[in-house]
Amino acid sequence: MDRRLALVTGASAGIGAAFAKIFASHGYDLALTARRTDRLETLAEEIRLRHGVETLVVAADLAKAGAADRILGALSAEGRSVDALVNNAGYGLPGTFAETKWEDQAAFLQVMVTAPCELAHKVLPGMVERRFGRIVNVASLAGLVPGAAGHTLYGASKAMLVRFSQSLHLEGEPSGVHVTALCPGFTYSEFHDVNGTRAQVSASTPPWLWLGADEVAAAGYEAVEANRAICVPGAPNKAIAAVAKLIPDDWALALMASQGPRFRKV
Repeated sequence: MDRRLALVTGASAGIGAAFAKIFASHGYDLALTARRTDRLETLAEEIRLRHGVETLVVAADLAKAGAADRILGALSAEGRSVDALVNNAGYGLPGTFAETKWEDQAAFLQVMVTAPCELAHKVLPGMVERRFGRIVNVASLAGLVPGAAGHTLYGASKAMLVRFSQSLHLEGEPSGVHVTALCPGFTYSEFHDVNGTRAQVSASTPPWLWLGADEVAAAGYEAVEANRAICVPGAPNKAIAAVAKLIPDDWALALMASQGPRFRKV
């Protein structure tokens, strides 16, 4: 195939769907993966008709071991290799650490940490060989500020993606592989509906802190093309990330104790 292929996880809605549309608008064929086949098929058809690119649908649950191999195996069976990877799949797990079941936390880590790293590890050699690659790890502003009580591993998992992306950015640069950690704040998507925090977050967060999924994905695409290691979309989010770097840790933790319920949900 002459066209490059972009693999987008969590592509059925929100930021993932927005990324799929952006890559297609730049001439990429698409491999779309998520759990909801019907949503993927609808999006694939819409993109196919609008942009004239090939769209492949691979339904998979990244919480299950072996999902990465199944996704990449399905693409290999179609004779395709991954030229761009968007690790977007993710969710929130409400509650404090002691209140939750370890099985739920283990599944959370599989989706949020292990699956993105495994996918990147398995597509990277081909990118290096072809001397072209794009990897976007959708992290969060929560990965750039101190931890907060509740949603205990969310900020930690996003911080890990940030540091992982920075290292991979340095490793990939000599081979034409661009890697970016995208760190959005509050984004209009299904994220808060799925974890049951929509009413609380909407009531407590001012409108000027929110961005649309299309805006966030566009910023991420521009950043990975420019090979910027970290992208924080939106002026308010940039200001929050900058302040988090400057204030002492004890001040920052005190601030998170009062404002943390907001940041743990972005």
